[in-house]
Parts: sequence; C-alpha cells; structure tokens
Amino acid sequence: MMAANVYASATEDGTGADQAQVLSGAATIDCPDVATELTSVPQEARAEVDKELAGLDAQIAEAYKRLGESADAIRQDPAFAENAIAGPLEEKRSATLARIAGAIDQVGDRPEGLEELAACAVRESGNAPAQQEGDGNGGGDQAADGADGQDQQGQDQQGQDQQGQDQQGQEEQGQEQGGNGGQAGNGPVAGDYVDIESVQPNVSEPKQSANASTGTFASDCGVNANGVFNSDNVIAAPGVSNGAHHFHDYIGNQATNAFSSDEELAQAETTCVDQGDKSSYYWPVLRLQNGTEEQDANSPGGGIEGNAGEIVTPKEVTLTFVGNPQGEVTAMPRLLRIITGDAKSFVNGPANANASWSCTGFEDRQLTDKYPLCPEGSDVVRSFDFQSCWDGRNIDSANHRTHMAFADEAGNCPSGFKPVPQLVQRIVYDVDAPSLEDGGKTTPLFAVDSFPEQLHKPITDHGDFINVFDEDLMNEMVDCINEGRTCGNGGDGNGDGGNGDGGNGGGEPTEEPQQPEQPTEDPGQNDGGDKPGDGGNQNDGGNQNDGGDQGNGEQDQPSETPAETPAENPATEEPGKGDGTAQPEQPNVKASNPAGNGEDAGAGNQDGDKGDKGGKNDGGQAAQAAEVPGSLPELEDGAEAQGQSGSLAETGAQLWPAAIGGVLVIFGFFVLRSVRRSA
Repeated sequence: MMAANVYASATEDGTGADQAQVLSGAATIDCPDVATELTSVPQEARAEVDKELAGLDAQIAEAYKRLGESADAIRQDPAFAENAIAGPLEEKRSATLARIAGAIDQVGDRPEGLEELAACAVRESGNAPAQQEGDGNGGGDQAADGADGQDQQGQDQQGQDQQGQDQQGQEEQGQEQGGNGGQAGNGPVAGDYVDIESVQPNVSEPKQSANASTGTFASDCGVNANGVFNSDNVIAAPGVSNGAHHFHDYIGNQATNAFSSDEELAQAETTCVDQGDKSSYYWPVLRLQNGTEEQDANSPGGGIEGNAGEIVTPKEVTLTFVGNPQGEVTAMPRLLRIITGDAKSFVNGPANANASWSCTGFEDRQLTDKYPLCPEGSDVVRSFDFQSCWDGRNIDSANHRTHMAFADEAGNCPSGFKPVPQLVQRIVYDVDAPSLEDGGKTTPLFAVDSFPEQLHKPITDHGDFINVFDEDLMNEMVDCINEGRTCGNGGDGNGDGGNGDGGNGGGEPTEEPQQPEQPTEDPGQNDGGDKPGDGGNQNDGGNQNDGGDQGNGEQDQPSETPAETPAENPATEEPGKGDGTAQPEQPNVKASNPAGNGEDAGAGNQDGDKGDKGGKNDGGQAAQAAEVPGSLPELEDGAEAQGQSGSLAETGAQLWPAAIGGVLVIFGFFVLRSVRRSA
C-alpha cells in the first residue's frame, strides 16, 4: 500500500481510496523533489538556486500546515484540498521554478522541464489507524509480525474486548490529531514499528580481496551532551535559517549553522577528543513523544512544524572510518560534503534512502522503513554507512549527491570515482519499545524529526558530514586504514568528547575524589546512575566516563559552586552555544526544567534525562537533583564556601581532646576493677 499510494508520482490522479483517506484527515502533500532533478547548476548560480530551493520546502511546509487545519472544510467540500491547498501551492512553485531557471540562464544553459515539477497533490498518508502494512526493508509483511504483533499480544492477554478498545483508541487519536497520529498530529503511528525479533538476518559483508584496505580509524566526538541544536542545513540550504524544517544534533564542529563559511568551520572549536578533527557530524534529533514541550515548541523547525516531544541524547555515538574491500583508499579532500539518506524518502521513494535501524544484540537485522521494537535490555541503534566513492574533483555538487557514490556489492567504485575512507556512524539510544496498543500513552512513541509532510517516517532518516580534518590527521587515517591497523581514539563512544567549547577535548583525565560531605558538590554526581545520558547525571561527567577518559577535560571538577554552574536562565542563551552566528529565531531548544528532566542541556554539559527511557529511571532523583542548586545559599566566592564547610572540621578538632580523655577514664576504670578482683 505504501509503495502504491505514497511513493506515487505527483502527476497521477489521487482518487478512490486516496480520497477517502484525505477526507478522514490521514493525508500529506506530495511534490516532486526539484533539488534531486537539478544535477547541474553553474557555480555562480548556486547560492541563489539553493535559496529558491529552500523556498520550495517552506511552501510545502506551509501547505501541509494548512492541510492539517482544514480537516473540517475538506470533509464538507472534497474539492477544497485541490482548490484551496494544492492549486495555490502549484502557483507559488511555478513562480519559484521560473526564478531558478532564470538564475541558471544568466550564467549557463537554461534548464528544460522545470515547469513540469510545479504540480503537487494532496494524498493519503497511510497513517489511518488500520493501515499497518509494509516491512522493514521496503516491502513484505513483517509489520504484521511486528507492529501488529504487539496488538495480537494484547488480544492474547486481554481478549477481543481489549482489541476493540485499542482500535477505538487509535481511531479517537487519529481524529484528535488530524488523522496522522503522534503528539503533533503528523506521525508516527503503530504501523511505523516492527518487532526486531520477527525480522530475519539480512546483513552481508562484501568479500575482501587480497588488496583490501582493512584498517579502521575512530574519532570520539561525544554525544551532544552539551545540547547544540539548530534547524539549519549548511550543506543543502546554505544561508537559509530553518532550511531543514527539523532540528539536528551536532557533534564535532561547534560553529555549524546555515551561515558558516569554510573559514569559520576551519577555525571553530570541536568536541572531538583529537582536536585535529573539526569535522561537522549532524543528524535529525530523536524525540520521545511524551508530552514534553522543549523550548522549540513554538519555533520554526520545532513544534509549530510538527517536531514535538522530548529530545533524547544518544547513549553512545561511534564514528569509524573504514577501508575498501578492493584496494587502498585515498584522502578525502578538505571540506568535502556528504549527505547520506534522503529526508524526503517518504514521498520521493526509497532510491536514496540509506539510514538503517536495529537493536543492540540484533544488528545482523537492519530496517530501513520501520522503527525497531527492541526487547527489554536492548537499545535502539541508528546506523549510517556514508558514500565512499569520490569523483576526484568536487567537494560538493548541485544536488549534493552526484560528486559521491556508493561502491557496488563487491566494493568497486563507479568508473571515474576513487575510494576514500568510509564514515560508518552508529548512534545508540536508551529508549523503551512504545506501547502501540494505546498510541504511546503508557510508553511514549519515539521518532526522528522530519519535514512536516514526511510524517516522521524512519525511511526519511539521514546524516550529514563535512570533512574538516587536519591534513596531517587525514593522512594518518589513510595510512592506518591502508596498512590494516586499528587507530584513533574512538573509545566506547559514550564520552562527552568535550564540553561544548572544544577547548578541553584533549584534556588529561582527572580523578574525581568522592566528597559527599561537600554541600557545593554538583548534584548530578549523587545520582547513582552510571549510564550515559541517564537522567540524574546532570553534567555528563562523573559517572559517565569516570574521570574524563573521553576527553572531558575540566568537566569532572568535583566542587563547583552554584556561581560556577551553567546559567540559571538558559532560555536566554544563544542557540547552539558555540555557533559562529547568533540566530535568535532558533532558541536553546532543551526544556529548562521539564518534570523530572533536570536542567537545560543547552546551557552546559547536562544530559537531563534525555537519554533516560522516557524519564522513568532514577525514580525522580533527577528532579530532586535539579532542585538542589536553588536550595543552597548563594555563595559569593570560593573562600566563603571553604569557610562554611571548614566550620564542621574546626568543631570536630575541638572535640578530639575530650573524646580521648573519656576513653582514658573508662580504661582506667576497667584496670582498677581488675586489680581489685585479683587482690
């Protein structure tokens, strides 16, 4: 059903079943992807063309918003969707496409056929409550074993009456949320998930030739514990604020935003342990749709564009560069840009989809169009295997794809391309399998941020990379891979890798003394949880890596006073702390103090309970820890703090003589009794 109705071309007639779905509110906007078609744009016209392409995305987002607000009007007049939404959208797109053609025509050959890409359609989304077909790999019936399998389990346990209640609940949820489900009314739904245990192993590795480059190079750049987010995309929409229409996690380069120049990226600070890696690594955030309103709830790219819920900090991120099965790799050119996956795969189709989903312990089973339901004790895993064949000339291309290519199944690059180190990115989350039978009310749904009309489908997941390695370090990487060695400082992937200012990424590990008597100790260190991203470990130091072995540098200082902790009002700070360009329209998105979530991650290196399973772990200790700083007296300086804690020591010193005297008196009493008895 998905392949027939959602991947359909915008030129096909959407009637029949589509019409019924549209009337029920389970609909989306389907437009041709102009950027994919523009494979050749003169360099002189690219800046203007990129801005116009971003304008097309904004038009679709606005049309989808109007579609969600027009459910009643569409039910009363089925022609409303075409006349009031699709029609005006086509007119706007036609004007934009004309400007794109004109910009290219001024410096090169005018592109032909752009006007044919103007028409869009309002189509059914497949998010109706009963719609739960498809598999984890683009076709088949695994969802019946997975997402529907949980409903079947509910039937076995609770009977047919419970099934009816579940179905009624899903229908009510669909009606309340415009038919597309989810916290913001644009997904996900039960059919977007599958039980990983029902999926058959499907991973195969190419056979290594005698000339294969078998080494690996790892870089540890943290998990974005310092909370750097924005809804830009400097690769796909440079110079356009909110060009992504969804929020990204950023690790590595701390100056990455829509307005970053190559020079600013090269001079930026980095969260990577090895300061020679200033590369930008970013991907859509994962959210728990648990009702939490982050500070982007009313911001572009956030809640007003359907990206709602609690942002989850990864438990672990590993960045590994690997070789080629057929031969040696060559160095990546500096500032090479790579996008893997397709943020619009839900309507574009799976041709460029590349991200995959799995669970720890089951990574021989990879999903592309389903989120995994992991068993207890298993974590959700997102993986990105980036393109590894470079055209040997360009660091970017008009559609940001054609300068890079994938190797074939045997590991051979296309003609004219050469192998470069392949970035393999693995992101782990400590989130529970959602309760599908009640639409995530008991255990919340999780989903990646997306363009509004893409409905948070897992197939839209994608990753972005800009190479800002020092040339010496890049050459070291290439030598390591070609010589079959294991190199780098990837660690276990769950360290902070830096404190957001990049300056401490390579700091020496420091032992953290235990000082429970100190009232000025950081509250997060008393949590007792030792999992990365755990709700109580507020500053991503302490228990998370036991002394900064991931390069935290100064994070693990044990006796910070409230005056030294992050700002009391993080909402007033600039978004994406460390960015080279302030963007006031993009707020510090982590909620200041959602229930049980600790303090704002964006204000420093605090995790809150973003990585905690729905905020359930630690039994509210995180909330208690968040209140401790406010309950302490305000200290003016370190000397005063030392004086207060020292008064207890002075009192103890005065009591020692009396205590010793008392012991001597008792000892003398027993000696005297012994003497008398012997007498």
